[in-house]
Amino acid sequence: MNKDFTFTIKRSRFDENYNPSENTRITTNFANLARGKNRQQNLRNTLVMIDNRFNTLAHWDNPKGDRYSVELDIISVEMNIRAQENLNTFPVIEILKTTVIDKKTNARIAGIVGNNFSSYVRDYDFSVLLSEHNKHQTEFSIPSDFGELHGNIFKHFATSDEYKNNFSKPPVICLSVSNKNSYHRTGNVHPVLGIEYQQNGSSLTEDYFKKMGLQVRYFMPANSAAPLAFFFSGDLLSDYTSLELIGTISTMETFQKIYRPEIYNANSAAGQYYQPDLNNQDYSLTKIVYDREERSQLAIEQGKFTETHFIKPYKNILEQWSADYAN
Repeated sequence: MNKDFTFTIKRSRFDENYNPSENTRITTNFANLARGKNRQQNLRNTLVMIDNRFNTLAHWDNPKGDRYSVELDIISVEMNIRAQENLNTFPVIEILKTTVIDKKTNARIAGIVGNNFSSYVRDYDFSVLLSEHNKHQTEFSIPSDFGELHGNIFKHFATSDEYKNNFSKPPVICLSVSNKNSYHRTGNVHPVLGIEYQQNGSSLTEDYFKKMGLQVRYFMPANSAAPLAFFFSGDLLSDYTSLELIGTISTMETFQKIYRPEIYNANSAAGQYYQPDLNNQDYSLTKIVYDREERSQLAIEQGKFTETHFIKPYKNILEQWSADYAN
């Protein structure tokens, strides 16, 4: 069955001239910035923030704080589905690939692939399936197979020939911490990732990503306001260089400052014990325009789109493939 599901990888540059493709989820972090009358200024300001943060963290042999720049490529992944004699495609995953530009040596240094993570199927799982499952229930519960199809698709992609032919290291995905959970410092400090935190208990997101074959660690880099969640396979601390990790931190912390300023652009940093709070009023705004309420509404629309164009038409094929893949 694996031969019936292959992938096509497409790349597009994320810069001030970026325009989302028609297959890009419109709730994706970078796609949100490229909309409306402020689109080019949004993009330009975002890229400047990323470069400034990178140079602050990569401060050695960098006296003027301007040695490095970060290039971002959007990696769009389509799944090719062979149904009977027809070959159909559906956009399943969108991630970011960083490249570090060393302006002192003119070197181009490959960065981490992953970073931001966007998925139509995840929209379906959280905005449609989970909602329908709990519609008439008195207590919230999770379907027994919740996230398994999505997890198997991701694992299949991350071990595919297409992935291996394009990328040399496993993906790392960096997300915001959950505002529904609390975190505490462990005493462990990494020279780049910073202070390590542990989550008290587990979360639905953590369980969901575990089905993708990923584990999580939480770190707050120097001069950050809150920890970031790093999802990875392998060894996060040994498998990646300092510049690779800094590329991910600078990119994803910038997005979080824009989208969750109450947490990541707060005017005071997380302490020994930390409870993220989206109602926090002591924070600063960036100069970047963003409509968070609209984004939540669009996630539901995109979940329904996935149900109509992917889940329902290929239900039997997907269920059989996922069951075979798990075995």
